[in-house]
Amino acid sequence: MDILITGANRGIGAELDSQLSARGDTVFGTARNHPEYLPLEVTDPASHSQLAQRLDGQKLDLLICNAGVYLDKGHNLADGFAADLWAQTFAANVTGVFLTVQHLLPNLQMSEQPKIAIISSKMASHTRAPGGSYIYRSSKAAVLSLGRNLASDLKALDIAVGIYHPGWVQTDMGGQEADIDSQTAVQGLVQRFDALSLSTSGCYESYDGEAIPF
Repeated sequence: MDILITGANRGIGAELDSQLSARGDTVFGTARNHPEYLPLEVTDPASHSQLAQRLDGQKLDLLICNAGVYLDKGHNLADGFAADLWAQTFAANVTGVFLTVQHLLPNLQMSEQPKIAIISSKMASHTRAPGGSYIYRSSKAAVLSLGRNLASDLKALDIAVGIYHPGWVQTDMGGQEADIDSQTAVQGLVQRFDALSLSTSGCYESYDGEAIPF
């Protein structure tokens, strides 16, 4: 398969790149500023246009929207969650995903079985709301809604869309106290991506196959 991964230079993105490349897929990775990856600042429309121009005519079978930020980790309600952090987070975690899909839609339409995988979080679930991390939770809930609506609209183009929780992963974002390592998370995610089809489009699942309540 021909696959593009946003935010491929570290964490889950880097492990996705490693495992998918190792099994023989052709992987295009993006990063904001890294010599080994295609440049993409997901919050910048001009950067998306430049990436689309570079990939003009390149088929994509799978688009993995992985790039994201968690800027309000550890904040408290009394004096945290500054307004500019809301704007930055939604620009990366929501608008960035939309712009990626919008600009690379022609590449996906060149595939016989195109798929979009959006990395969200269990923290997006409205039925699991333990409090805290208001900005991150809200952004992941928004991208869950975005993914579900894209699944509805893109079904007419035969493009399947899945939204996934990678687990609590031992990365810079997840911290070393997290439950699983990136290898385990990505092994599960790749299985989910392979299983994604038009009949399951709009799914919201954990890396281990658990269906997450909305």
